[in-house]
Amino acid sequence: MMKTQHSIVLILFSLAGCSYQNELVYDSLDPFESTNRSMYEFNENLDKAILEPAADTYDYVTPKPFRKLVNNVFNNAKYPITIANDLLQGKGKEFIQDTSRFVINTTIGLAGLFDPAASMGFQYRDEDFGQTLATWGLPQGPYMMVPFLGPYTLRELIGDVVDGSFSPLLNLDNSNSKIALNIADQIQKRSSLSALEEELYSSFDPYLYIRDSYFQNRKYKISDGEETDLIEDELIDIEDF
Repeated sequence: MMKTQHSIVLILFSLAGCSYQNELVYDSLDPFESTNRSMYEFNENLDKAILEPAADTYDYVTPKPFRKLVNNVFNNAKYPITIANDLLQGKGKEFIQDTSRFVINTTIGLAGLFDPAASMGFQYRDEDFGQTLATWGLPQGPYMMVPFLGPYTLRELIGDVVDGSFSPLLNLDNSNSKIALNIADQIQKRSSLSALEEELYSSFDPYLYIRDSYFQNRKYKISDGEETDLIEDELIDIEDF
């Protein structure tokens, strides 16, 4: 299951878009839809007021190769989370491969600035504790649009809290550095989504577009890509939108 943190399963978007003019696919999994729509509007207004202008400015003042290097560093810093979840899911082969990738990029790749591991066959993978909980059989629970954070199910929210508690970016001793790096990480994520805005906002219902794509994307991740017959090399996390 090859992924890049800055890509989306674009094909999943197209699959999700087919249902909007008929009936809602995931009504039973979205029992708080009215509240969720209000939270979605809140997040959208916040995004337009703060994150979108910041991301647009970041795109304007920094060249694409620089943004790629920054993305590499953040991905590498958080990669121990993927390694730990490999182990928790019993994926021995992936655990060895991802550990090798982290060691190579941290050393030869200069703390993750470069990605020599990819050219050696150790591709980026994304495993999180939400996927681990699904592997252990925990039901996903209701869908929620969380203020400031975006779309989640209860299971994925628990998983994200656990992963976040071990994230190097959230466990720095220097408070100023912690705040600065996490703001930079969020701006970097938002920057990677700019190209998808037109597709999202031209959809029949952006709220449903994000919700249905979120379910599709989580299913894809949990099944390691086995839930679709279509292969995409460029993936993105709809959670980041």
